[in-house]
Amino acid sequence: MPRMKIDTRRTTACLPLLLLLFAAACGSPPEEAPPTSTATVFEGARLVVGDGSDPIESATLVVDEGRFVAVGASGEVEAPEGAATVDLTGRTVIPALIDTHVHFPVEREALIDALERKAYYGVGAAMGLGRDVGDDVYAVRAETIPGVPRYRHAGRGITTPEPGRTEVPYWITTEEEARAAVQELAALEVDIVKIWVDDRGGQFEKMTPELYTAVIDEAHQHGLRVTAHIFALDDAKGLLRAGVDAFAHGVRDQDVDDEFVELVQERPDVVLVPNLPGRGVAEDLSWLSGTIPPDALAELQAGSVDRPEAQESFGIQARNLARLNQEGMRIAFGTDGNAGWSPHLEMADMVASGMTPHEVIVAATGNSAAFMELDDAGTVEAGKSADFVVLEANPLDDIANTRAIESVYLRGEAVDRAALSERWLGGGVQ
Repeated sequence: MPRMKIDTRRTTACLPLLLLLFAAACGSPPEEAPPTSTATVFEGARLVVGDGSDPIESATLVVDEGRFVAVGASGEVEAPEGAATVDLTGRTVIPALIDTHVHFPVEREALIDALERKAYYGVGAAMGLGRDVGDDVYAVRAETIPGVPRYRHAGRGITTPEPGRTEVPYWITTEEEARAAVQELAALEVDIVKIWVDDRGGQFEKMTPELYTAVIDEAHQHGLRVTAHIFALDDAKGLLRAGVDAFAHGVRDQDVDDEFVELVQERPDVVLVPNLPGRGVAEDLSWLSGTIPPDALAELQAGSVDRPEAQESFGIQARNLARLNQEGMRIAFGTDGNAGWSPHLEMADMVASGMTPHEVIVAATGNSAAFMELDDAGTVEAGKSADFVVLEANPLDDIANTRAIESVYLRGEAVDRAALSERWLGGGVQ
């Protein structure tokens, strides 16, 4: 029988078609599922933006890669397909608080612990003001640590000699020493320069106008701002004339006068961080139970009593804050303390002085971010770092509701408040 001749060229040409038919007969490979969105959508909360604008009664926040990518009224913001959702109906969201006046520990472990305590109570950034020495304060400032607020500081502050009080600040007695201190701080790239202009009730020689003018002039030549610890009205006036950028306390010896208000209005960029004293009234401190063991809390509670002398001191500073706020001075926020919960006491004191809860929240968020030159913090808006606090109640109705914290987010990640509480309650108060 004659052999059949096979045309290999035609067979090769048909091979792709044959393979396709075979694949169709066996079933096509499954299509890959589209990647799931990495975004999280927070829906339904009342939103206090932090810039003074009207709250959004039902807002949608889209967070991705640690930032807000979209913020607006519910129904006006499109959620990314596949994004996780968190229902915040009935809650209120505010920006994370910013504490611009703290005296932190300077050893790494203690410093991070203190910052975590601030985070637990809703703080997203904080600034050490004048007692920040050693390598650790610069190392921690340069890091981004999960669950830890951003940290800025003034390095060593500048004062006249205060023997027996503290040797951390630069002690200056001449203009040359004043300028040399600022030059060292500039080389270390501190975030602000802190000075003390106070004789501590007549104990020490107060910094003279010649000295603080030299500090301010040298700082400005190096692109640094100066904030001043003050007590007396006359010193506050002299510092304004010398070009000071901020006050780390309000005037405490008397009510401010028209001349001071006029000086403030001539310098509209000057910032006041009031740092009010305690009101001197007994308070219920049970809301601190999450971070303080019962015996320590009982001791604190026992010390919370009415103190008429404190009420008088508070009255002076409260009246001054109310007037300066009404006159349009820029108000920021600081506590002058290291306790994690102190921002909530300070906010209540500011409201007791006459500011509205909304004004106080703006002072403690948007205004303080601007003061610390944190361009991506302080408000809840697209492009900013996703640092925010979820509250169970509305602080615009009662500023004490800032204490009703459900959760805290820093850079889009929830702070593990339960783990922090467990650690602190087991290990005692630090």
